[in-house]
Amino acid sequence: MKIVFSLGGSMVCPDDIDSDYIGKFSKFSEEISKRAKIYVVVGGGKTARKYVEVARKFNTSEFFCDIIGIYATRLNACMLISSLNLDHSYPPFESIEDASKSNEKIVIMGGTHPMHTTDGVAAMLAENVRADLFVNLTNVDYVYDKDPGKYKDAKKYEKLSYDDLIKILNNSEMDASANNILDLVAAKTIKRSNIRTLILNGKDFKNLKSAINGEKFKGTIIE
Repeated sequence: MKIVFSLGGSMVCPDDIDSDYIGKFSKFSEEISKRAKIYVVVGGGKTARKYVEVARKFNTSEFFCDIIGIYATRLNACMLISSLNLDHSYPPFESIEDASKSNEKIVIMGGTHPMHTTDGVAAMLAENVRADLFVNLTNVDYVYDKDPGKYKDAKKYEKLSYDDLIKILNNSEMDASANNILDLVAAKTIKRSNIRTLILNGKDFKNLKSAINGEKFKGTIIE
């Protein structure tokens, strides 16, 4: 079994580096890796947003802001690699091709190219390795029709079609460091390859285990 996780930056660096969460996710990954091949793509979180905000003050291009964000995702990926109980440390993979060919039991990477969020990278990785499951770990419990942090009437979805997800995302921001539930590249990728996808809160590891085991869980199924 192959599982690709898109680990949101809001999980590893909500305000500062969350070493407690990173440690818990490492233990979880090591447990799951005993019965599945694990791939993790790490987001930039507050680290990326802080650097991008400063860069914009210097009037740099959105393209270069994306480059800055990519380096931030790789820095967060380094922290995750450091926390794993591996025989050796290795730098985060910088391309989907290299990550796909890796023999590591837990494959870690960050971003790759401008205009591709780490969710998009994770979905393309899932497509390339023919993953059985793509799991997006974020800081909310479900996919909503709009930001639940801003709108009290936001509607949650326990199940969505690929096309309905794309409709929701068409109304989302797509500038550098935008904090969306998923990006259009990811949504279109999972649709074209019919990849079973789960979107759920990455902090609830008991719930996450239930989801991976095919048991009842709190979150959104995309199929």
